[in-house]
Amino acid sequence: QLQLVESGGGSVQPGGSLRLSCTASGFTLDYYAIGWFRQAPGKEREGVACISSTGRSIDYADSVRGRFIISRDNAKNTMNLQMNSLKPEDTAVYYCNAENSRRDYWGHGTQVTVSS
Repeated sequence: QLQLVESGGGSVQPGGSLRLSCTASGFTLDYYAIGWFRQAPGKEREGVACISSTGRSIDYADSVRGRFIISRDNAKNTMNLQMNSLKPEDTAVYYCNAENSRRDYWGHGTQVTVSS
């Protein structure tokens, strides 16, 4: 079965950290650009961070730049999102994505809640 499965979500206090992981099964991530998106209640899904298939190009949303780090481990067929200095406004369901010119895969999402 071709799918992406996220893990690592949860609840954390403001200023805390979480690490999200996303593992692909049924296909390899090597030739895919990958990214993380999030959707907060009542808001549209937004891009958080992305990394090219080669790993040479990385981009972040202004709201998370300097706090989040996206990475990929092709040997483990996994992508990660290290989230530091979390803020209440980071609360959302986070989705991983892998796409190329022919395919577009999405994970089912993992909840991240930042609250005191």
